[in-house]
Amino acid sequence: MTRRDNLTLYMKGDRDVEVKKQNVTLGDILSMECTDKNILATVKSMTVLKIRSQKHQRYVISVLRIIQFIHEKYPDLTIENLGETDIIITYETQKTPAAAWHIVKIIFVAVVTFCGAAFSIMAFNNDVDVTRLFGQIYEQITGQESSGYTILEISYSLGIIAGILIFFNHFGRKRFTVDPTPMEIQMRLYENDIQTTLVENSARKGEELDVDGSGNNSGPADPAGNHRS
Repeated sequence: MTRRDNLTLYMKGDRDVEVKKQNVTLGDILSMECTDKNILATVKSMTVLKIRSQKHQRYVISVLRIIQFIHEKYPDLTIENLGETDIIITYETQKTPAAAWHIVKIIFVAVVTFCGAAFSIMAFNNDVDVTRLFGQIYEQITGQESSGYTILEISYSLGIIAGILIFFNHFGRKRFTVDPTPMEIQMRLYENDIQTTLVENSARKGEELDVDGSGNNSGPADPAGNHRS
């Protein structure tokens, strides 16, 4: 191999990558850039993981293992990692659910969410006795007994609706501001917790594809073969 000075390969990978084929190449899980387009094309086409099982699976591979794999072919190549240090590769065969089943799931989630929110609001109102409080306020201001359907109850109901819309920052597909919604933030936090747990569990169990792993390190990792997975 001819030595090439000042030749650097830049690569960037996300924390969690989903693939749809069993022979996973570096180009499937990484974004890469190099001034030598021939090396770049070769590295992108290198198979780094072979998945034999058709079932949904997850694998954790260390960037050090990827760098070692590239250096086996280009030992003088400088590699700069600009992304994550551990990459979760999720393999899942794509199955399109039936439209009817999709609609049923949407209706079920909507009904459960509506009933749960309604129960929470009613339980809170009963707990603090909002009806009695509004009745006392109405009677003190107007001198008349409240019927239970006054401007206070109407304003309170409209205020709950407005507060929910403002808090969740969208109505249907319309977003009020460019900021992420609280639900999106919680989902991202939840995803980060899952990814961190997967990486740590794989490292503790010795299942992470790393440079110090057992098995054949001269080729692509094969979870169904001798390499630990």
